[in-house]
Amino acid sequence: TVGHQFVLLISSSIFCIGAVGFLIRKNPLIMFMSVELMLNSVNFLLIGYSNFLKSMDGQIFALMIMTVAAAEVVVGLAIILTIFRTRHDMDVDHINVLKG
Repeated sequence: TVGHQFVLLISSSIFCIGAVGFLIRKNPLIMFMSVELMLNSVNFLLIGYSNFLKSMDGQIFALMIMTVAAAEVVVGLAIILTIFRTRHDMDVDHINVLKG
């Protein structure tokens, strides 16, 4: 079987890749994918430790996170598409279109 350290190492490295991608890149699509990568690393950790503890709680939480992530994808892509249609610019430093 896979050890605790392996699951923790893989999950933390995937989370760090997502965090660095979110902080460094200025393209909203790349930032959006980086957030999804961080959510998936948390899901991997929850399911891994749920398997070790012989409990379904982690798998249920992972399913809830996937549901929220699916809703986030729909709303996030709609916002990104609206910004691109109005500005024709995808730089997050210049996005002030949605101000009321």
